[in-house]
Amino acid sequence: MLLNFISQYRSVILYGVLLAVLLLLLRWLEWHFIIIDNSVELYAGGVAVVFTALGMWLYSKLSKPKTETLIIEKKVIIDPQNFEADNEALASTGLSKRELEVLQLMAKGLSNQDIADQMFVSLNTIKTHSSKVFEKLDVQRRTQAVDKAKKLRLIA
Repeated sequence: MLLNFISQYRSVILYGVLLAVLLLLLRWLEWHFIIIDNSVELYAGGVAVVFTALGMWLYSKLSKPKTETLIIEKKVIIDPQNFEADNEALASTGLSKRELEVLQLMAKGLSNQDIADQMFVSLNTIKTHSSKVFEKLDVQRRTQAVDKAKKLRLIA
């Protein structure tokens, strides 16, 4: 049956196959001329893509730090009866006696108002002392200031 169909429509099938081949040839020639006409742009674009990828890879390799920082924290237990402040650390931080006193009261967990009442000064004075303590110890919060002062052996 298939042979009967092919023999009956032989000219139509041959004509269709020739048209398909001709169409493929024309598309190939069009693609060929596009590549030849724009070869410089295509090669430049290819080189740009390769060097961009190479630059991204090289940046990822060079931007990684060579060393890794390992932070080890140890809990230091200090006996409050035998505690002596480290005078060198105190001098290096530049804390005044009043700021150190405010820091010690912070370590006891007192609020700014409680510290002001205990030291017989205004609340704004305590806030100023606190901000100076934070600045000199290079911290942002009271808990960080107390922790750093303990590590520097400024307070018990």
